[in-house]
Parts: sequence; structure tokens; C-alpha cells
Amino acid sequence: MNLSKADDFPKSIYVILFVFIRFLLNGFDDMEYREFGWTRAKVSSIGMGTYYDASYIVTSLLFHRQMGKEEKVAALKRGLDLGINLIDTAEIYQSEGIVADAIERHDRDDLFVATKVFWTHLRYKSVLKAAANSLKRLKCSYIDLYQIHFPNSMVPIGETMKAMEKLVEDGKVRYLGVSNFSLEQMEKAEGALSKNKIASNQVEYNLKARGIEKDLLSYCEQKSIVILPYRPIAHGSLADPQGKLKIVMDTISQKHNGKTPAQLALNWLMTKSKLIFPIPRASRPERVDENVGSLGWSLDGEDTRKLEEAADS
Repeated sequence: MNLSKADDFPKSIYVILFVFIRFLLNGFDDMEYREFGWTRAKVSSIGMGTYYDASYIVTSLLFHRQMGKEEKVAALKRGLDLGINLIDTAEIYQSEGIVADAIERHDRDDLFVATKVFWTHLRYKSVLKAAANSLKRLKCSYIDLYQIHFPNSMVPIGETMKAMEKLVEDGKVRYLGVSNFSLEQMEKAEGALSKNKIASNQVEYNLKARGIEKDLLSYCEQKSIVILPYRPIAHGSLADPQGKLKIVMDTISQKHNGKTPAQLALNWLMTKSKLIFPIPRASRPERVDENVGSLGWSLDGEDTRKLEEAADS
């Protein structure tokens, strides 16, 4: 008997078992990661959003009930198992507790957790209090990305940014972001910072809503500021296209092994810039699986042109 081969035999069995188990859990496609803009943090190319809907928020606020909590936690856990490490939430979403339940068994340092302070909490002390409450609900010692949810013209941006920088100084926040800020508002926010920089801007961006292409997108690319597109599938309308857009998507789908309209819409975003990290809602495990199917391939220039023309018609 060749002892070297005999010795190798058990090792080969272990390798086969590892690959098989990995396939059952994750499939063979590896998660794609990118540098999160100038921060250079390793973040999955696609994230998971946790804004569910207005009725969920109202029910949570009034009755302290989280509708469909088990399925929502399962969806986030599924994404984590697939390698997604970017999760976006907000104090107003009433979903920080759900995120906490989903990530409790994961190594915190492997995750990139983003949350937001609401526009009614932008005074100095209110920002600090809101962050402390978010940390408590998330059951975390720090937040990777803390974002101003909406600008508030009634509160001086300097006061808000001073509090945001205090959170970084105290080690409670790693990076600062904004949401729903125009280019002018972003510049004012940046000008109010003394030691830190804006890492991201979370805005609406999808095939049907491309307003940021006028100025904001190019500005962020120049400064390596990340764009976090919410509503990447346009409230679901891009998952069920109509008219010319449906015809074009059906044709492109055949070209790319039957990718769904939602997968085409998400991939379109990621081909626009390496600084774009879509955050589609993760409310069901099967939806997360579909979202991850937008990775591992890429639309070409002709595909992109046809999609944009059809979406504009």
C-alpha cells in the first residue's frame, strides 16, 4: 500500500465534506466585497435594508409589536450566512432590535452595521442620546456607520456634526454618513466637520429614479464617498416591469441565464460605480437569496444602455 496516498485519503474526504456543506449553506458563488469608499472597510457589494413599511413602524410604536419578526430575523440571518455583512437600519424603522437578534451569534468585527438618527434628534445632546439608545437596541458597543437620516434646516448643521464627531472621538461610531442630502447640503455638512469626513450618502436611486446622476454621483466619485441606494427596485415595480421595460428585461434575462428583473435592476446599480452599495429590503429569506443572485456576473454597456432607454420611455 502507498502510505502517502493512504494518509491523504482522510484529508480528501474532509475537503469533500467541507465543500458539500458549504454548498448546502451558501452555494458555490462567493460573496463579492468592495472597499467602502475612502474608509477602505471590507463590505459586501450588496447590503440588507430593514425599512419594512409604515404600518410596521406604527404598530411597533403604538403597540410594541413587531409584526413578522421571526421571518425578518430569518431573512437577515440568511443574508449573513451567504456572506452579506452590510445591514442598514434606523431608529425610526423600529428594526434595530431585529438586527440585534440576527447578528447576536456573529463576530461583531466581521459586520458593518449602519443606523440613522432621525431629523427630530439633531440637537447636540439629542444626537448623543439617540446614538446611545441605538447602541442599546442593537446590543453593540459601536456603530460602523452613523447617518443623519434627513437634513433639518431648523438645527444648525455645525451643532449636529459636532455631536457626530464626539461619537467618533468616544469610539461609539466609526464613520459618519448622511441620508437624503443634496449636493449643497453635503458640502455644508462636510464644511462643518473638523476632524472627520463624510463616508456615505444614502439616497433614492434606481433605474426609474436617476436624479443623483446630475451632480451628486460624480461629486461622490471624486471624493470616494459611497452611495447607498434605497428603493433600488423602485418599491417593487422593477421586479414586475411593464411595457417596453419588460420586453427589454426579458431579452437581457435570456442573455444572462434567466436572471430576474430584480436581479437585473440591482446589477445595473452595481455596474454604475464601485462606490454604489444597494440595500434592498430583507424581509424574507427567499428574497435575500434572489438579491444575492445579482452578484457574480455583470451587465455590459449595451445592456445598460437598453435598460436606461426603456426605463426612460
